Amino acid sequence: MENIQTPEIAIETKNLFIFYGSFAAVSEVNMKIEKQKVTAIIGPSGCGKSTLIRAFNRMNDFVPSSYVTGEILLQGQNLYGRDIDPVEVRRKIGMVFQKPNPFPKSIYENIAWGANINGFKGNMDELVEQSLRGAALWDEVKDKLKKSAYELSGGQQQRLCIARTIAIQPEIILMDEPASALDPISTLRIEELMQELKKNYTIIIVTHNMQQAARVSDYTAMMMLEKDGSRSGTVIEFSETKKIFTNPKDKRTEDYVTGRFG
Repeated sequence: MENIQTPEIAIETKNLFIFYGSFAAVSEVNMKIEKQKVTAIIGPSGCGKSTLIRAFNRMNDFVPSSYVTGEILLQGQNLYGRDIDPVEVRRKIGMVFQKPNPFPKSIYENIAWGANINGFKGNMDELVEQSLRGAALWDEVKDKLKKSAYELSGGQQQRLCIARTIAIQPEIILMDEPASALDPISTLRIEELMQELKKNYTIIIVTHNMQQAARVSDYTAMMMLEKDGSRSGTVIEFSETKKIFTNPKDKRTEDYVTGRFG
């Protein structure tokens, strides 16, 4: 009899609701996200995709009216438990945003900053090089590390932001529309980079680009607004990407991925 290995779970949500005041922006999400895979979250605008991934590293804490019910589990620990430090959560779960947001510092300082904040005691030059290599950027910038990050192209800036995330050695990398502001060639570089990064990290990406989701992800979560007409978003289907795009269970998923939605 074949040994069927149980997939290792990186992060899990249990009956997760995300509120802004009395309004539930995201409702009843139950997902197990596999370690060292790329999971895409897709769905129409306003269905709560960004709200969902920002809950994973407690970025929603910066919105005063926001709170969650249910659980988000990392290694069995509820990230919203009373004894959990949100700063430590953000060290373990890094984030790359839609628009590149390098610091107004040198390329070197962009990478070193987070490591310094987190008390890194090792060889900083090595960490900077490893992080830039991990983001496929080292060869392009190794001779201009003291120059401003703003001198880089948009695609290079986004890879710098990925390198900055890698430098704090997270377990999970969240990417919120990481290529939407980039040209096709830079987009392809980011997509290729994701395939390399998943050898060491779990990646969760929000994207509006169906072709991108189909190309880069192993699993896909389809989000949609609730059937009752409320503005609350929920995950209506979560499966291997191939199934979502070729044989979805929900008619709404089929309509969305084939471009018939709306």
